[in-house]
Amino acid sequence: MNEIELKYGINPNQKPSRIFMKDGSDLPVTVLNGKPGFINFLDAFNSWQLVRELKEATGLPAAASFKHVSPAGAAVGTPLSDIDRQIYFVEDEGELTPIANAYIRARGADRMSSYGDWAALSDECDAATARYLKHEVSDGIIAPSFTPEALEILRTKKRGTYNIVQVDPNYTPAAQETKDVFGITFEQGHNNFKIDRELVSNFVTQNKNVPDSAIIDLIVSLITLKYTQSNSVCYVKDGQAIGVGAGQQSRIHCTRLAGNKADTWYLRQHPKVLGLQFAEGIKRANRDNAIDVYISDEHDDVLREGEWQKWFAVRPEVLTREEKAEWVATQSGVSCGSDAFFPFGDNVERARKSGVDYIAEPGGSVRDDDVIQTADRYGIAMCFTGMRLFHH
Repeated sequence: MNEIELKYGINPNQKPSRIFMKDGSDLPVTVLNGKPGFINFLDAFNSWQLVRELKEATGLPAAASFKHVSPAGAAVGTPLSDIDRQIYFVEDEGELTPIANAYIRARGADRMSSYGDWAALSDECDAATARYLKHEVSDGIIAPSFTPEALEILRTKKRGTYNIVQVDPNYTPAAQETKDVFGITFEQGHNNFKIDRELVSNFVTQNKNVPDSAIIDLIVSLITLKYTQSNSVCYVKDGQAIGVGAGQQSRIHCTRLAGNKADTWYLRQHPKVLGLQFAEGIKRANRDNAIDVYISDEHDDVLREGEWQKWFAVRPEVLTREEKAEWVATQSGVSCGSDAFFPFGDNVERARKSGVDYIAEPGGSVRDDDVIQTADRYGIAMCFTGMRLFHH
């Protein structure tokens, strides 16, 4: 098939709309179920590139959770701990496959933002992944293949309208790409820049002692940033993005946004949060909302009399600001990537507050010396990649 007609473009007034191959060849995707829209396909193609590159760079199955053409999360398929299973609501899922673990982790980075996401898998979608997705609010999925059982499960989502897209894993895009803006055509070379271990080898700080796990995390952060709307910063731990700051005009705002999300991810593991007793019948999405409010400064919105009974079987104790600060201060071993150089040391200052011990950024600022000195002050290992990763 050479083209697919869409209901409309980015907004309902933008008609007609379609995706097609200008050279007359067949599209590298097949819609197996549903009717994906313009934004769905933007998410699908960006997320597929991300997971494909993660798999190539790490050798591990990879997944991403996309919203509005940026990843809410991305991860490789390492096993889940008992705490992971609890905070991602999969205690009773039984044995999970590597690709299922990858998507559960990707969605777990920022479950609030992943509500209604587009899922992407580097490997075949199996029944374990489909069963997990069945209970999550999601718009669609792209993968190179689907098992018959997985297809059967996913086709029951959204009353049979769930978007399922199969992509040709051997498809290679044209070397040159074009984009029309305001009736004017832009042309550039496709971003084929390879992100691998060699890219994160130039450590410019006093601390050059970086474990292999952190090297993988830095690679995950940079590949995630390659497909995140700029400016962007990404925090990663144990092969999983735990905070993505996308589309901010100021880099320090990216760093703060990503750091705040990383803090929220870590606060979900606080004993008081793990001990929350939800009212019977509260679904995953509502639990996410309740937890998000509970760990915020607006906690009274779910704890005041007459309100807490809607969410909890037992009224929780307040998680105080002091307790939150003490808990976040115990976070460590986090890696941080930036799609362009840190112009000031304040980015390093903010990153280390969320447990960052390893940083990858392009370098090239007139204040590189100040940024390096700030990293040295905290014993952070920082490498300069020499490559900007803007994405628009």
